Amino acid sequence: MENFNIEKELKKLESMNTEMSPLVRSRLDETYRILSRQTPHIGRKKSSLLRQLTLSTAAAGVLGIGMFASAFLSPVMAETLKQVPGIGSIFSTIQRDIGLRTAGDFGLTSNVNRTVSYKDVKLEVTETLYDGNRAAFVLNVTAPNLDNGTYNNGKKNMKLSDAIENVFFTVDGKRLNEGGFYGSAGEAHPNTLVFEHVVDPKTTPDSFNSTVMIKLDGIDHEFAVDIPFLKTTKKGIEISPNIVTAGGDLSFSLSQVWVTPITTRLTTTTSLTGAETLTHKEENRLIKIGIAVFDDQGRRLPALNGDGIIEGNRLIFDRRYASTPGTSKYLTVKPFVIKDDFTEDVQEDQYLKALEMKIDLPSAN
Repeated sequence: MENFNIEKELKKLESMNTEMSPLVRSRLDETYRILSRQTPHIGRKKSSLLRQLTLSTAAAGVLGIGMFASAFLSPVMAETLKQVPGIGSIFSTIQRDIGLRTAGDFGLTSNVNRTVSYKDVKLEVTETLYDGNRAAFVLNVTAPNLDNGTYNNGKKNMKLSDAIENVFFTVDGKRLNEGGFYGSAGEAHPNTLVFEHVVDPKTTPDSFNSTVMIKLDGIDHEFAVDIPFLKTTKKGIEISPNIVTAGGDLSFSLSQVWVTPITTRLTTTTSLTGAETLTHKEENRLIKIGIAVFDDQGRRLPALNGDGIIEGNRLIFDRRYASTPGTSKYLTVKPFVIKDDFTEDVQEDQYLKALEMKIDLPSAN
Protein backbone atom coordinates (compact mmCIF):
# COMPACT_ATOMS: atom_id res chain seq x y z
CA MET A 1 0.00 0.00 0.00
CA GLU A 2 1.49 3.33 -1.06
CA ASN A 3 0.61 6.96 -0.58
CA PHE A 4 1.77 9.47 -3.20
CA ASN A 5 2.97 13.05 -3.37
CA ILE A 6 1.32 15.70 -5.55
CA GLU A 7 2.86 18.78 -3.99
CA LYS A 8 3.30 20.37 -7.41
CA GLU A 9 -0.44 20.26 -7.99
CA LEU A 10 -1.06 21.94 -4.63
CA LYS A 11 1.31 24.77 -5.51
CA LYS A 12 -0.49 25.09 -8.82
CA LEU A 13 -3.80 25.36 -6.97
CA GLU A 14 -2.49 28.25 -4.88
CA SER A 15 -1.35 30.16 -7.97
CA MET A 16 -4.70 29.93 -9.73
CA ASN A 17 -7.25 32.74 -9.66
CA THR A 18 -10.67 31.20 -10.27
CA GLU A 19 -14.23 32.08 -9.33
CA MET A 20 -14.49 29.08 -7.02
CA SER A 21 -14.92 30.21 -3.41
CA PRO A 22 -11.94 29.72 -1.08
CA LEU A 23 -14.12 27.42 1.04
CA VAL A 24 -14.44 24.86 -1.73
CA ARG A 25 -10.90 25.46 -3.00
CA SER A 26 -9.50 24.88 0.49
CA ARG A 27 -11.28 21.57 0.75
CA LEU A 28 -9.99 20.41 -2.61
CA ASP A 29 -6.51 21.47 -1.53
CA GLU A 30 -6.88 19.38 1.62
CA THR A 31 -8.02 16.39 -0.44
CA TYR A 32 -4.81 16.26 -2.42
CA ARG A 33 -2.65 17.18 0.58
CA ILE A 34 -3.94 14.10 2.36
CA LEU A 35 -2.82 12.03 -0.62
CA SER A 36 0.74 13.26 -0.22
CA ARG A 37 3.54 11.31 1.44
CA GLN A 38 3.72 13.77 4.32
CA THR A 39 2.00 12.91 7.59
CA PRO A 40 -1.26 14.89 7.72
CA HIS A 41 -1.47 17.39 10.56
CA ILE A 42 -4.31 19.88 10.86
CA GLY A 43 -2.34 22.10 13.18
CA ARG A 44 0.69 22.61 10.94
CA LYS A 45 1.08 26.03 9.31
CA LYS A 46 -0.65 25.89 5.96
CA SER A 47 -1.06 28.15 2.97
CA SER A 48 -3.62 30.92 3.16
CA LEU A 49 -5.57 29.05 0.48
CA LEU A 50 -6.03 26.01 2.69
CA ARG A 51 -6.80 27.97 5.82
CA GLN A 52 -9.33 30.45 4.48
CA LEU A 53 -13.06 29.94 4.44
CA THR A 54 -15.26 32.58 2.84
CA LEU A 55 -18.66 33.07 4.42
CA SER A 56 -21.22 35.56 3.14
CA THR A 57 -23.42 37.74 5.32
CA ALA A 58 -25.75 38.65 2.48
CA ALA A 59 -29.38 37.78 3.07
CA ALA A 60 -29.57 36.80 -0.58
CA GLY A 61 -27.34 33.85 0.27
CA VAL A 62 -30.32 31.88 1.49
CA LEU A 63 -32.25 32.21 -1.77
CA GLY A 64 -32.77 29.04 -3.72
CA ILE A 65 -32.81 26.83 -0.64
CA GLY A 66 -35.75 24.44 -0.84
CA MET A 67 -37.27 22.39 1.92
CA PHE A 68 -35.97 18.85 2.18
CA ALA A 69 -38.07 15.87 3.15
CA SER A 70 -39.03 15.72 6.81
CA ALA A 71 -38.05 12.05 6.74
CA PHE A 72 -34.44 13.21 7.17
CA LEU A 73 -35.19 14.94 10.47
CA SER A 74 -35.61 13.63 13.98
CA PRO A 75 -39.17 14.13 15.34
CA VAL A 76 -37.97 16.69 17.88
CA MET A 77 -36.06 18.65 15.27
CA ALA A 78 -38.93 18.49 12.78
CA GLU A 79 -41.24 20.02 15.39
CA THR A 80 -38.66 22.70 16.15
CA LEU A 81 -38.44 23.63 12.48
CA LYS A 82 -42.16 24.38 12.39
CA GLN A 83 -41.67 27.04 15.04
CA VAL A 84 -38.21 28.58 14.58
CA PRO A 85 -36.57 27.62 11.28
CA GLY A 86 -32.89 28.26 11.94
CA ILE A 87 -33.10 31.98 12.60
CA GLY A 88 -29.76 33.65 13.32
CA SER A 89 -27.45 30.72 12.52
CA ILE A 90 -24.01 31.72 11.30
CA PHE A 91 -24.04 28.55 9.19
CA SER A 92 -26.87 30.13 7.19
CA THR A 93 -24.39 32.68 5.82
CA ILE A 94 -22.04 30.17 4.20
CA GLN A 95 -21.58 30.52 0.45
CA ARG A 96 -21.13 27.63 -1.95
CA ASP A 97 -21.58 24.91 0.70
CA ILE A 98 -25.29 24.33 0.22
CA GLY A 99 -25.27 21.57 2.84
CA LEU A 100 -24.03 23.69 5.75
CA ARG A 101 -26.25 26.56 4.69
CA THR A 102 -29.28 24.26 4.68
CA ALA A 103 -28.36 23.11 8.18
CA GLY A 104 -28.35 26.70 9.39
CA ASP A 105 -31.50 27.72 7.53
CA PHE A 106 -33.64 24.88 8.82
CA GLY A 107 -32.45 24.43 12.37
CA LEU A 108 -30.11 21.46 12.03
CA THR A 109 -27.70 23.12 14.45
CA SER A 110 -27.36 23.13 18.22
CA ASN A 111 -26.82 26.16 20.43
CA VAL A 112 -24.06 25.61 22.99
CA ASN A 113 -22.26 27.80 25.49
CA ARG A 114 -18.73 26.61 26.17
CA THR A 115 -16.14 29.18 27.23
CA VAL A 116 -12.45 28.98 28.16
CA SER A 117 -10.18 31.85 29.15
CA TYR A 118 -6.51 32.53 29.68
CA LYS A 119 -5.55 35.88 31.18
CA ASP A 120 -7.60 38.38 29.14
CA VAL A 121 -8.25 36.13 26.12
CA LYS A 122 -11.58 34.28 25.88
CA LEU A 123 -12.74 31.62 23.42
CA GLU A 124 -16.47 30.87 23.27
CA VAL A 125 -18.21 28.13 21.27
CA THR A 126 -21.78 29.20 20.49
CA GLU A 127 -23.15 26.80 17.86
CA THR A 128 -22.48 23.31 16.49
CA LEU A 129 -23.79 21.01 13.79
CA TYR A 130 -23.27 17.30 13.17
CA ASP A 131 -24.83 14.95 10.61
CA GLY A 132 -22.71 11.83 11.14
CA ASN A 133 -20.20 12.92 8.49
CA ARG A 134 -19.24 16.47 9.39
CA ALA A 135 -18.88 18.09 12.80
CA ALA A 136 -18.64 21.88 12.78
CA PHE A 137 -18.67 24.63 15.39
CA VAL A 138 -18.63 28.41 15.67
CA LEU A 139 -15.91 29.98 17.84
CA ASN A 140 -15.93 33.61 19.00
CA VAL A 141 -12.64 35.13 20.17
CA THR A 142 -12.38 38.05 22.60
CA ALA A 143 -8.95 39.59 23.26
CA PRO A 144 -7.45 43.07 23.80
CA ASN A 145 -5.12 42.47 20.83
CA LEU A 146 -8.04 41.60 18.51
CA ASP A 147 -9.94 44.39 16.79
CA ASN A 148 -12.51 43.85 14.03
CA GLY A 149 -10.89 40.64 12.84
CA THR A 150 -7.31 41.95 13.02
CA TYR A 151 -5.08 40.14 15.50
CA ASN A 152 -1.72 41.36 16.82
CA ASN A 153 0.71 38.69 18.00
CA GLY A 154 3.03 41.23 19.64
CA LYS A 155 5.10 41.67 16.49
CA LYS A 156 2.69 42.24 13.62
CA ASN A 157 -0.96 42.43 12.65
CA MET A 158 -2.69 39.53 10.88
CA LYS A 159 -6.13 38.18 10.16
CA LEU A 160 -7.62 36.21 13.04
CA SER A 161 -7.81 33.11 10.84
CA ASP A 162 -4.04 33.40 10.25
CA ALA A 163 -3.39 33.53 14.00
CA ILE A 164 -4.32 29.87 14.56
CA GLU A 165 -1.06 27.98 15.10
CA ASN A 166 -2.42 24.56 16.03
CA VAL A 167 -5.81 22.84 16.16
CA PHE A 168 -6.47 19.30 17.36
CA PHE A 169 -9.91 17.66 17.35
CA THR A 170 -10.91 14.60 19.39
CA VAL A 171 -13.91 12.25 19.33
CA ASP A 172 -14.50 10.80 22.80
CA GLY A 173 -10.81 11.14 23.59
CA LYS A 174 -9.42 9.89 20.26
CA ARG A 175 -7.52 12.54 18.34
CA LEU A 176 -8.14 12.95 14.61
CA ASN A 177 -5.14 14.19 12.64
CA GLU A 178 -6.72 14.97 9.29
CA GLY A 179 -9.90 16.27 7.70
CA GLY A 180 -10.06 19.65 9.43
CA PHE A 181 -10.86 23.11 8.05
CA TYR A 182 -11.34 26.55 9.57
CA GLY A 183 -11.62 30.21 8.66
CA SER A 184 -13.33 33.53 9.18
CA ALA A 185 -17.10 33.75 9.66
CA GLY A 186 -17.22 36.81 7.42
CA GLU A 187 -17.42 40.57 7.65
CA ALA A 188 -20.51 40.61 9.90
CA HIS A 189 -18.69 38.38 12.43
CA PRO A 190 -15.04 39.51 12.19
CA ASN A 191 -13.97 38.03 15.53
CA THR A 192 -15.60 34.66 14.85
CA LEU A 193 -14.19 31.52 13.23
CA VAL A 194 -15.93 28.47 11.80
CA PHE A 195 -14.26 25.09 12.27
CA GLU A 196 -15.24 21.83 10.59
CA HIS A 197 -13.98 18.26 10.93
CA VAL A 198 -14.83 15.22 8.83
CA VAL A 199 -15.60 12.06 10.82
CA ASP A 200 -16.15 8.40 9.97
CA PRO A 201 -19.90 7.66 9.79
CA LYS A 202 -19.26 3.97 10.46
CA THR A 203 -17.53 4.45 13.79
CA THR A 204 -18.61 7.84 15.13
CA PRO A 205 -21.64 7.67 17.46
CA ASP A 206 -24.78 9.81 17.19
CA SER A 207 -23.49 11.94 20.06
CA PHE A 208 -19.98 12.46 21.33
CA ASN A 209 -17.84 14.84 23.32
CA SER A 210 -14.91 16.56 21.67
CA THR A 211 -11.97 18.32 23.24
CA VAL A 212 -10.59 20.84 20.76
CA MET A 213 -7.07 22.09 21.44
CA ILE A 214 -6.34 25.53 19.96
CA LYS A 215 -3.08 27.48 19.99
CA LEU A 216 -3.05 31.19 19.11
CA ASP A 217 0.04 32.91 17.73
CA GLY A 218 1.94 34.88 20.36
CA ILE A 219 0.25 33.24 23.36
CA ASP A 220 2.17 30.64 25.35
CA HIS A 221 -0.93 28.63 26.16
CA GLU A 222 -3.01 25.92 24.51
CA PHE A 223 -6.75 26.39 24.95
CA ALA A 224 -8.82 23.26 25.54
CA VAL A 225 -12.53 23.60 24.73
CA ASP A 226 -14.92 20.74 25.56
CA ILE A 227 -17.72 20.65 22.98
CA PRO A 228 -20.71 18.28 22.89
CA PHE A 229 -21.97 17.16 19.46
CA LEU A 230 -25.42 15.67 18.83
CA LYS A 231 -26.58 14.44 15.44
CA THR A 232 -29.70 16.37 14.44
CA THR A 233 -30.58 14.27 11.40
CA LYS A 234 -31.74 10.70 11.21
CA LYS A 235 -29.56 8.04 9.66
CA GLY A 236 -30.40 9.29 6.19
CA ILE A 237 -29.54 7.14 3.20
CA GLU A 238 -26.81 4.53 3.36
CA ILE A 239 -26.41 2.05 0.50
CA SER A 240 -23.76 -0.20 -1.04
CA PRO A 241 -24.37 -0.10 -4.81
CA ASN A 242 -21.22 -2.06 -5.77
CA ILE A 243 -21.63 -0.93 -9.38
CA VAL A 244 -18.72 -1.27 -11.81
CA THR A 245 -18.21 0.45 -15.17
CA ALA A 246 -15.30 0.13 -17.60
CA GLY A 247 -13.90 1.92 -20.61
CA GLY A 248 -10.58 1.35 -22.36
CA ASP A 249 -7.93 0.47 -19.76
CA LEU A 250 -9.90 2.01 -16.88
CA SER A 251 -12.53 0.62 -14.56
CA PHE A 252 -14.58 2.57 -12.04
CA SER A 253 -16.64 1.31 -9.10
CA LEU A 254 -18.84 2.80 -6.41
CA SER A 255 -19.07 0.80 -3.19
CA GLN A 256 -20.65 3.12 -0.59
CA VAL A 257 -23.08 6.06 -0.65
CA TRP A 258 -24.21 8.16 2.33
CA VAL A 259 -26.70 11.02 1.95
CA THR A 260 -27.92 13.48 4.59
CA PRO A 261 -29.43 16.97 4.07
CA ILE A 262 -25.93 18.32 4.71
CA THR A 263 -23.45 15.87 3.17
CA THR A 264 -23.31 13.39 0.30
CA ARG A 265 -20.44 10.92 0.57
CA LEU A 266 -19.16 8.36 -1.93
CA THR A 267 -16.49 5.66 -1.76
CA THR A 268 -15.08 5.17 -5.26
CA THR A 269 -12.33 3.07 -6.83
CA THR A 270 -10.61 3.88 -10.10
CA SER A 271 -8.40 1.11 -11.47
CA LEU A 272 -5.94 0.65 -14.33
CA THR A 273 -6.87 -2.75 -15.74
CA GLY A 274 -4.09 -5.15 -16.67
CA ALA A 275 -1.62 -3.66 -14.18
CA GLU A 276 -0.56 -5.01 -10.80
CA THR A 277 1.12 -1.83 -9.59
CA LEU A 278 1.26 1.74 -10.86
CA THR A 279 4.14 3.85 -12.07
CA HIS A 280 4.36 7.45 -10.92
CA LYS A 281 2.93 8.57 -14.25
CA GLU A 282 0.03 6.14 -13.92
CA GLU A 283 -0.64 7.30 -10.35
CA ASN A 284 -0.88 10.90 -11.57
CA ARG A 285 -3.24 9.81 -14.30
CA LEU A 286 -5.66 8.33 -11.75
CA ILE A 287 -5.28 11.33 -9.45
CA LYS A 288 -6.36 13.60 -12.28
CA ILE A 289 -9.67 11.82 -12.75
CA GLY A 290 -12.28 13.88 -10.96
CA ILE A 291 -15.81 12.77 -10.07
CA ALA A 292 -18.78 15.05 -10.75
CA VAL A 293 -22.04 14.16 -9.01
CA PHE A 294 -25.47 15.40 -10.14
CA ASP A 295 -28.90 15.09 -8.52
CA ASP A 296 -32.10 14.15 -10.38
CA GLN A 297 -32.61 17.81 -11.36
CA GLY A 298 -29.22 18.02 -13.04
CA ARG A 299 -27.66 20.15 -10.30
CA ARG A 300 -24.00 19.45 -9.70
CA LEU A 301 -23.16 18.85 -6.03
CA PRO A 302 -20.33 21.12 -4.79
CA ALA A 303 -17.19 19.05 -4.12
CA LEU A 304 -15.85 19.43 -0.58
CA ASN A 305 -12.89 17.16 0.21
CA GLY A 306 -11.78 13.55 0.42
CA ASP A 307 -9.19 10.98 1.44
CA GLY A 308 -7.50 8.67 -1.04
CA ILE A 309 -4.86 5.97 -1.18
CA ILE A 310 -3.14 3.95 -3.89
CA GLU A 311 -3.46 0.21 -3.41
CA GLY A 312 -1.93 -1.97 -6.12
CA ASN A 313 -3.38 -0.80 -9.43
CA ARG A 314 -6.20 1.31 -8.02
CA LEU A 315 -7.03 4.59 -6.33
CA ILE A 316 -9.57 4.22 -3.52
CA PHE A 317 -11.21 7.49 -2.58
CA ASP A 318 -13.66 8.67 0.09
CA ARG A 319 -15.28 11.73 -1.53
CA ARG A 320 -17.49 14.31 0.19
CA TYR A 321 -19.97 16.71 -1.44
CA ALA A 322 -22.47 19.27 -0.20
CA SER A 323 -26.01 17.95 -0.57
CA THR A 324 -28.35 19.97 -2.78
CA PRO A 325 -31.74 21.07 -1.38
CA GLY A 326 -34.69 18.70 -1.60
CA THR A 327 -34.77 14.95 -2.07
CA SER A 328 -33.33 13.23 -5.10
CA LYS A 329 -34.51 9.92 -6.51
CA TYR A 330 -31.11 9.19 -7.98
CA LEU A 331 -27.57 10.47 -8.41
CA THR A 332 -25.59 10.54 -11.65
CA VAL A 333 -21.87 9.96 -11.13
CA LYS A 334 -19.64 11.19 -13.96
CA PRO A 335 -15.84 10.71 -13.91
CA PHE A 336 -13.91 13.29 -15.90
CA VAL A 337 -10.34 14.20 -16.81
CA ILE A 338 -9.08 17.20 -14.85
CA LYS A 339 -7.34 19.60 -17.21
CA ASP A 340 -6.36 22.62 -15.15
CA ASP A 341 -6.62 23.23 -11.40
CA PHE A 342 -9.12 20.62 -10.17
CA THR A 343 -11.83 23.27 -9.85
CA GLU A 344 -12.62 24.16 -13.44
CA ASP A 345 -16.05 23.97 -15.00
CA VAL A 346 -16.10 20.59 -16.72
CA GLN A 347 -16.63 20.57 -20.48
CA GLU A 348 -18.40 17.72 -22.25
CA ASP A 349 -15.20 16.41 -23.86
CA GLN A 350 -13.65 15.93 -20.42
CA TYR A 351 -16.19 13.34 -19.26
CA LEU A 352 -15.28 9.66 -19.43
CA LYS A 353 -18.71 8.62 -20.61
CA ALA A 354 -18.05 4.87 -20.50
CA LEU A 355 -17.44 5.16 -16.75
CA GLU A 356 -20.63 7.07 -15.90
CA MET A 357 -23.27 5.49 -13.68
CA LYS A 358 -26.70 6.21 -12.22
CA ILE A 359 -27.43 5.37 -8.57
CA ASP A 360 -31.03 5.00 -7.47
CA LEU A 361 -31.66 6.31 -3.97
CA PRO A 362 -34.22 4.86 -1.56
CA SER A 363 -36.27 6.99 0.79
CA ALA A 364 -34.43 8.28 3.84
CA ASN A 365 -34.63 6.10 6.94
